[in-house]
Formats: sequence, C-alpha cells, structure tokens
Amino acid sequence: MTARTNTDFSTPAMTDTMLETTASTEIVRREWVLVSAITLLVLLLTSLPYLFANISAPPDRQFMGMMLDVPDHLQYFSWMRELTHSNLAANKLTPEPNAPLFFNLLWWGMGRAGALFGLDFAAMYQIMRWGATVAFLLLSYHVIAWFLPNRRMRMAAFLTLVLTSGFGWVLILMKYTVTNGELLWPLDVFVAEGNTFLSALGYPHFLGAAVYIGVFDLFLRGQARGRLRYTVYGGLLALFLGWQHAYDLVIVYSILALYAVLLWIRDRRMPVYMVIGGVILGLLSVWPALYSVLLTSKDPIWREVLKQFANAGVYTPPLYRLPVLLGPAFLLALFTAIRQNPFRLSGVDNKTLFLRSWFWGNMALVYLPVDYQIHMLNGWQVPISILAVIGLFTYIVPAVQRWGATRGRQWRLAAIQNWAVAILLIVIVPTNLYLFAWRFVDLARHDYPYFLHTDDVRALQWLEANVQGDDVVFSSLDFGQYVPAYTGAHAFLAHWAQTVDFFHKSQIVDDFYRGSLGEAERTSIFNQFSVDYVVVGSLERAIGDAEISRIPGLYPVFESSSVTVYAVSNS
Repeated sequence: MTARTNTDFSTPAMTDTMLETTASTEIVRREWVLVSAITLLVLLLTSLPYLFANISAPPDRQFMGMMLDVPDHLQYFSWMRELTHSNLAANKLTPEPNAPLFFNLLWWGMGRAGALFGLDFAAMYQIMRWGATVAFLLLSYHVIAWFLPNRRMRMAAFLTLVLTSGFGWVLILMKYTVTNGELLWPLDVFVAEGNTFLSALGYPHFLGAAVYIGVFDLFLRGQARGRLRYTVYGGLLALFLGWQHAYDLVIVYSILALYAVLLWIRDRRMPVYMVIGGVILGLLSVWPALYSVLLTSKDPIWREVLKQFANAGVYTPPLYRLPVLLGPAFLLALFTAIRQNPFRLSGVDNKTLFLRSWFWGNMALVYLPVDYQIHMLNGWQVPISILAVIGLFTYIVPAVQRWGATRGRQWRLAAIQNWAVAILLIVIVPTNLYLFAWRFVDLARHDYPYFLHTDDVRALQWLEANVQGDDVVFSSLDFGQYVPAYTGAHAFLAHWAQTVDFFHKSQIVDDFYRGSLGEAERTSIFNQFSVDYVVVGSLERAIGDAEISRIPGLYPVFESSSVTVYAVSNS
C-alpha cells in the first residue's frame, strides 16, 4: 500500500493489511537531517561543561569525569569494574563480605568494551552519554511521527521534548528575592527523570532506560499489521531493557495492560492480539524482574540495600507540585487530555487510545507506593510533548485565530502556529538554561566531589596496586565512594543505599576522625568489619583533627604531601 504520513494505528474499521510506518521515505528525506542536526547540537552543548572542567582543572586537581550525582555514578563504575572480568559482581560499596550475585547488562557491556578498547571510566561514560542521547532522541522522533500528522507539529513536539523543563526557574527567582536565599523544593528543580536535556547532561542511563518506547513502537506495529512477530521483537527488547533497569518493565506492562483494557471496553470484545501479544511479551521479558525480586528478597546484603533506597528521600512531588517539576508542557498536555474527555471511548481510534493510556497510566505510576516511584517519570516526556502540541494546534491556535477574526485581524494560521510554538519553547526552557549555566559555576570551584586532589588520585592508584579484592578501606564518604571503582577493594563507607547500615557507619567515621572512639571500641569496629587500610587526607581532616598517626596498630604504607594511607596490623 502507499505510505501516508497521517496513517493511524489499526482502527476497528481497518483490515489486517494495516499500517505503513509514519516514518516514511518522505519524512526521512525532509526531516531526519534536521532532527540529526538538533541531536548533534544537544550533544555538543552538553559536552561543553565536561570540556570546561578538563581544560580549567588546576595542576593539583583532577576532574573525575562526572558533574552530577557522583555517588550513584561511582556505584555504576564499581559495577563496571567488577563485571569487566566476571559475569556477576559483589557489592564493594559496603565492608561486609558478600558473594558476587549482581548482574546488569549495561555495565557488563560497558566494562567489557572499556577493557577491549583500553578506555577508562570517564571515556566510556562519554561514549554511553552520546550513544544513549542519540538513540533516545531519534527513537522519540520516530514515535512522535506515529501520532502527529505534519512536519510542523512533529518538530514542535520534538523541540518540546528536547528542551522542556519545569517552573523551577520561578523557585530560583524566589530564592534570590523573597525566600532569603533558601531554595524551596529543590528536587522540583534538579530531578532528571522526565527532563531530556538534564538527562543528556548528566544522567544518560535514564535516556537509555527509556528504550521502552521502542517496545511500544514494535508492539503497536504488530497490532496494526496483525503480526505477532513484532511482539516477539518487543519482548526481546523488553528483556534487554529489564537486564539494565528492571523497574522500567513496570511501565511497559502497566501501559500496555491499560491499553488492552480500554480496547476491550471500547470494542466490547476481548482484544485477542493484545492478550496473546501480552503473554508473549511477558514470557520473554519477565526474567530480569524475577531475578531482581529474588536478589533483593533472598540475599541479606541486597535486602538491606533495597530497604535503604528511602535514604535518598527522592520521591515524586505531591500532585499539586507536579506542574512545578514538569512545567508548561505538562499543563498543556493535561489540558489536552482532559479536553479530549478520557471517559469517552466510542469512536476513539487506537492511536488516541494508546496515547491516553500512556499519559494517564504514567500519571498513576509516578505515585506507586514504592521507593523508586520517581523513576516512573522516565520517558513520560514523550507523551507529554505529543499531547502538548496536539492541544496547542487543535485548541489554542484556532482559538487565537477566532479571537483575532472578531477584531478584524486575519492572521494566517501558519503564522499563529509558529508564534505559538516559539512562545511555548521560550516558557519551557529557562530552568534548563539555569541548570546548564550552573554546571559551569559548580565546576569552576574545582572541588570535591567532581575533582580530586592529585594526592587523592595517587593514593587510589597505590591502593589499586596493593589491595586484595576482599580488603576494606576506611575513609571519609567523599573519598570512600571512589574506592570500589578505582581500587577494587571494599569501602567502609561509600553510598547512601549500597553501604549497609549507612547512617550508623557514617557516625562511626565521624567519631573516628574526631577522636571520639576509645581504643577498645575502635579495635572492635576494625575487627568486626575486617578493616585493612585507613586513609587520612584533606577530606578526613575536614571531619576532625584526631591524631591518627598515634593510634596503636596503624602504620603508614603510603605518604604524600596531603594524604597518608595506614595499614591496620593484625586485621
């Protein structure tokens, strides 16, 4: 059949010959070059802070390749290191001995590729950042093209997807005007899930996880064409996704299940393809989810790790603050979704029905009563952007044109559309402009945790050359978070979730470096956790001024101008 750019998903009146992809030859020729150019521009812009940090680093500082959420990235780097030569990783971010039981396909692949090409963590991180951003943006545009009938709408949705952020800029203005320097609800400014630009800047694994939209794409192609092989492809892609971010399978299963239910209600008959396809999808992809459940329920270390996810205190904002986090595009999408009457199903085509399922289903998922609920925002920006543009072109622009006509002004529809899109982009971008600019301010300090003193790096290099895999290194949190990834040893204190009994161990570290522990208590702790090395550098001296060198049983094995590493005798 002839390809049409406005072809719908299979509606009840359509035959099983069905759909040709909206991403037709015409779209490829006219739009992919521009989409690719925008994608390249995003990559270049988000690379500038990294370039600045490397170039501006003073001689006694080393930029470590991360500029956001250092603890979590160092957790990933530890997994990358462990999975380079093994298929399973132990948790090295806690001192307790534990068997290698953890597997993650992303970091397994990153570790193997880094070893193959001789690239360090920072280099592999940049490769992942570029790859995930390109894949997400191109795949997103491909999906956008399913739902929007013309180029102007598609480009508007794509730019909205790339640039959109919340009303955090209002909170920032309030900080410097009416709240005496206090930033209200800081997470409503800095949460990266659902923010494409911020994810490309410093959280590329979120973009990689949003590959689940490819599962939707394949699944709906199969429904439109009546061919189950597409659900097999989708199931295999979901399996691939699950071995990296098992919780994203919750999004896949929930949205497709809701879509099937709405089809059933609308058509008053079982959607046989969706049921059979759902079974295929589940059978192929459920195994990573089962593995994750078993790991975090049966193994005592990983059970404690899961319990500590609440330590981050990062949850979806209350419903009344959701517009603050997601901004004008979300409000416009919400207006559109309500205006379309979500309870009216009769006569609604499959395409619109699925978009409703994605938007409203995702809104429910972001409030799941689980500690990882914030991750359910990931990828929601795709239906938000599509619905925002539908509302803009279907309701707002015609209303403006009618309003102008009543005043004798015959504005061209295309001109109104262009102005409407421009205004939307202007009001959605300020928070991301602030976040982007603030990276340079933050990195210009050349301070922890993004930079390490060259003596810290030398201490890590000495430890890497001398420790065994089951050794335990005692240090401050800011140094300790680097220990597993850069030395292969266990850290006594390294991560808010991965370090078992995090707050108690944090207090032990503080008491030790302040000199508040008695000899018997200190010996007991070192023996209990099999501590082999103690680090004293500027980070540790900032905690307290205890004279560590006088403690019995410690003797220096590495010394530089600002860092000393002590071995613990009889440990």
